Amino acid sequence: MQQLPSGCAVPDDGDLVKREYPEPPHPYRPPFDRDRARIIHARAFRRLAGKTQVFTHRYSDHFRSRLTHTMEVAQIARTVAATLGLNESLTESLALVHDIGHPPFGHTGERALDRALRGYGLHFDHNLHALRIVEHFETRYAEFRGLNLTLAVREGIVKHSRDYSAIEHPELAQYFLDQRPPLEAQLIDMADEIAYLTADFDDGFEAEILSLADARAQVRLFERFYAPMEEKYPDTREKLVFNEALKRMLNALVGDLIDETMRRVQTAQVSTLDGVRRHPERLAAFSPEMEELRLEAKRYLYAHLYHAPHLERDHQEADRVITTLFHAWVENPALLPASHAAEVEGDGAPRVVADYIAGMTDSYILGRYAEWVADDREKRAGPSSDSPR
Repeated sequence: MQQLPSGCAVPDDGDLVKREYPEPPHPYRPPFDRDRARIIHARAFRRLAGKTQVFTHRYSDHFRSRLTHTMEVAQIARTVAATLGLNESLTESLALVHDIGHPPFGHTGERALDRALRGYGLHFDHNLHALRIVEHFETRYAEFRGLNLTLAVREGIVKHSRDYSAIEHPELAQYFLDQRPPLEAQLIDMADEIAYLTADFDDGFEAEILSLADARAQVRLFERFYAPMEEKYPDTREKLVFNEALKRMLNALVGDLIDETMRRVQTAQVSTLDGVRRHPERLAAFSPEMEELRLEAKRYLYAHLYHAPHLERDHQEADRVITTLFHAWVENPALLPASHAAEVEGDGAPRVVADYIAGMTDSYILGRYAEWVADDREKRAGPSSDSPR
């Protein structure tokens, strides 16, 4: 397959490989390979194994966590980058780090934390929190705080899924807010869409929340591949036919992303990274037909999976746990670990508490909540009758 002009890819030298704290070059590892390793070895990356993707701890160990989702995004993104001739190591690094800022309990947890912060005039944004993690919270090196990632990776963390206003976010000025991100960063949001769309279909059917008949009737992209697989494998178990259809659905999305991105770059006559940056719109995209089909499938998942009654209990629990602990710790920051309590004077209790909660896994925050409930119950009960007088 034809590749994009080599000038569209981010090179392994130049300004985008610079780090906030200068380091000598490694004898055999390019800069973005080093970034990838630093991300994988970060504590925040490991914690993704304990954070909800869609299904919480109540269901099964078979379902995706935030970590396994991240690995699937990285696989898809690297394949696309390799096919288009882009920088594979940068693309993989961005895929591995793209969800590192998510709090526990998936998007439900993120909404609860953002709503709690809004009461203090603040917001929670998982992209910007991810930047705080790699620049501030990870402490692994004697010479600097954070992971000291390259400028290209830090820019991609900020801009891979949305554009930020320079007026609203002057603190992000170094990340070229008036320009498009490189194609390697643009691909991450598309690979993320492909990964969770297909994986959530898989987990939703495995959990017996989604109906095969409904999906075939309402999701044209799925039916496009299920019908011929059903005909090809008439005596095969339904789940295996489903797997064959879903695999082809994923391949169709990936192939369309590759073809449409190539078409847009060629039509725009873009041949350099500067051309990518200055183009009026992002160049990594699905074709109009595929985008329509993708949105139809996404709407189906929202209606039948993400807002399913089966998951409502988990959503309510997540909201209650995060909201309760947030307000309890803001009111009494002395309850925080010493390392976090020390940050309150500089950043304020609401932001520090949000940072603390965002770093937790599902199981850890549930444990802290159980402790809080027990302590609160004991305080409400007052001294026991057999206490010394």
